[in-house]
Amino acid sequence: MSPINSDFVPTGLPRMCFLGYRQIRELAMPVVAEYAGVAHIELVDGSFGEALEIAQNRIDRGAVDVFVSAGSNAAILRAGLHIPVATIQLSGFDLLQALIKARGIAARVGIVMYGETIPELEAVKDLLNIEISQHAYQTAEDARLCFEALRRAGFEVIVGSSLVVELSEEAGLHGLLAYSLASIRKAFDDALELARMARLEAGRYEQLHSVLHNLQDAVVAVDRQDRIIAINPPMQQLLGDPGQPLVGEVLQTLEPALSLRSTLESGRQERAVALRFGQHDWVVHRTPIREHGEIVGAALTLYDARNIEAADTSLRVLQRRRQYAARHSFDSITGKSTELRDAIASARRFARTDLNVLITGESGVGKEVFAQAIHNDGVRAGRPFVAVNCASFPESLLESELFGYDEGAFTGSRRGGKRGLFEAAHTGTLFLDEIGDMPLSLQTRLLRVLQEREIMRLGGTAPIPIDVRVIAATHQPLAELIEQRRFRQDLYYRLNTLRLVLPPLRARREDIAALVTPVVARCLKDLGSTLDVQRALAPLMERLTAYDWPGNVRELENLSERIAVFLLQYAKLQDVEYDALEHDCPELFPTLDTLSDPAGPDFPDHAERVREAMRRAGGRRGEAARKLGVSRSTLWRWLQEVNWQESPPAG
Repeated sequence: MSPINSDFVPTGLPRMCFLGYRQIRELAMPVVAEYAGVAHIELVDGSFGEALEIAQNRIDRGAVDVFVSAGSNAAILRAGLHIPVATIQLSGFDLLQALIKARGIAARVGIVMYGETIPELEAVKDLLNIEISQHAYQTAEDARLCFEALRRAGFEVIVGSSLVVELSEEAGLHGLLAYSLASIRKAFDDALELARMARLEAGRYEQLHSVLHNLQDAVVAVDRQDRIIAINPPMQQLLGDPGQPLVGEVLQTLEPALSLRSTLESGRQERAVALRFGQHDWVVHRTPIREHGEIVGAALTLYDARNIEAADTSLRVLQRRRQYAARHSFDSITGKSTELRDAIASARRFARTDLNVLITGESGVGKEVFAQAIHNDGVRAGRPFVAVNCASFPESLLESELFGYDEGAFTGSRRGGKRGLFEAAHTGTLFLDEIGDMPLSLQTRLLRVLQEREIMRLGGTAPIPIDVRVIAATHQPLAELIEQRRFRQDLYYRLNTLRLVLPPLRARREDIAALVTPVVARCLKDLGSTLDVQRALAPLMERLTAYDWPGNVRELENLSERIAVFLLQYAKLQDVEYDALEHDCPELFPTLDTLSDPAGPDFPDHAERVREAMRRAGGRRGEAARKLGVSRSTLWRWLQEVNWQESPPAG
């Protein structure tokens, strides 16, 4: 155990416990130092079952608000504890960064991570020009077996979790931790938020109890000798005649089951103890009363168990509602192009109505962002915003998720049934993403819900009225799907009351700089780079603007992170070799085969396109490069490929 702060814990600071292996703890030390002023942080080494035992000990002592951990430890803690656990997430950016480091050591890299392997790495290995062998583990023994397999196969560099790095070091191999300071910092931020929310909920719970204590629950207070010094009417009625004065009487004599002598002697607080008294079930709290650190009395509160159950249900409902909240607004949408402003103007008009909206556009253009903004700008703002991806669930599961089910509807159904997402979105907005991929059978049920404004749970017998605004989105050509009888025409017209078409990124190229710059700046800052982002990106802006971005904003964010990793290797801007970026970002370095047609369909030959661009530009290479949408250096390379000959001067 290695507490970072001194024995003095500042009042009110969240208490965080960082649980993990030595390697990740050592990596986290700079981040721990950053957060020392805003939280009391305890670092503890432990893993698997040992970690759970250590964590439970701190919970029992009331010494922690939130845990921070990674990989297998985080999974074990989340499954075994009721205290919040902030997980250090392994991002693709982290893994890419680790693989770049590994590439500098060896051309064959082993990866051993908790959980599952990552299929997308097959594409990354080609970009990095390295051999990758992936393994995943669930237990410590699994991890050792994976490690041994890689060691026997001759791998000298292994990327993975703390456990894997420790095994590598013991075997004399190169072990690289897959996590980054940015991921740890993000987990600490999440932990602070979890601690804040937990304390907020605890405060509300205590406030509720205070109201119950003062208004309706039975309360009695005694002095050091167990003599009653205060009693409220509900307790007076429980102990005897309401008109009989009880102040000064010994509580143990009046009712031994309610005695506070053990509390007076031990000074320990007893909370949430179940008690059967007066033919009722109660929840009992016994609390010592202190003055200047000395016990001068004790208080007993009897809470009616029925009221506690009702209050607990209300709190859980409140917590469930907070899970369905829209985060984005129109102010969070970046860009000033005419196409984007027109889309925002239409969306703002739609937000003032309560009609259904169909948002269309290519994948990655930000359909859910616009849906959230419409919700937050409308009359249903502050109500639930429930999003469901219709393409991510199998048909049977999607039906139960949307409409819910009653108890016994099918084998394995939850006891008491479960409400569906339509019910969860009641009075708010239901966002149906990828509606074009919804099975036909569910399209029929959805159409009926939109018409009748009521749903029927699976296995249910009574319809449930709902008040929901539906916003649907798709990148599919619904008109073609209707012709192919894969999408219902009547559902299309029901959803297509208001239609919002979002432009692809290539249609608003003037917004690209404003989108790329903050993403690269954030990544470089997280990685500790001090490069001037705008100056660093200036030589790339022409390429970024010329690229067509088939993946739109989602692809832009991904490629921006790759650019940040590339820039990370340079301490000074004058040292940046931008041509080397072609290895990591080949999209920005088109070849003649990927050249777009600048002169129209009359020039099917790519070489002729280049020649025609030069002729139309009067031989001015800068003008020709602009027409082609490429840099001057790329145009020069293409001119060499097509054997371009400068025209001799006239005369």
